[in-house]
Amino acid sequence: MPRPTTKDDLMTSACATFDKMWALIDSMPDEALATAFDFSNDKSKKEDHWARDKNLRDVLVHLYEWHGLLMKWVKSNLSGGNQSLIPAPYTWKTYGDMNVEFFKKHQRTQLNDATKMLKKSHKQVLALIQGFSNQELFTKKYYSWTGTTSLGSYCISATSSHYDWAIKKLRAHVRNVSSK
Repeated sequence: MPRPTTKDDLMTSACATFDKMWALIDSMPDEALATAFDFSNDKSKKEDHWARDKNLRDVLVHLYEWHGLLMKWVKSNLSGGNQSLIPAPYTWKTYGDMNVEFFKKHQRTQLNDATKMLKKSHKQVLALIQGFSNQELFTKKYYSWTGTTSLGSYCISATSSHYDWAIKKLRAHVRNVSSK
């Protein structure tokens, strides 16, 4: 699916990719759900997240936390705040450390709860997006707080692009488990 350039495309992409992710999750064999993620034998998977997330819950809460970041950032800045998407003390250079904190925060979160949380936050993000016009979403620098890009670009990152990331990780895990 091409990168969205309109509000309708964004909504369609976010929903379609979310549904695709859930279809994959629903089709995952019990063995894959019960086996911890382990990508240590694949040298192409160098990014920290391949070692960080150990199960489906970890992936779901990661998505949930990024939805929360987006919603808090938008609401704060629309209310006159001057907040960065990445909260202090983190920066775009250290957001990996923030992701590790999200991971640690949710080690006692049950998969069923993570599922409910993500489904709810997905709906909330869609409602947030729905409140903006095409111009507000896809005009670069429309809002000063989006820097040199558009609000829609951030919304894509927190929805369809992030769901694609999850799909890739989950598919790789299923392949690992089935090859053993």
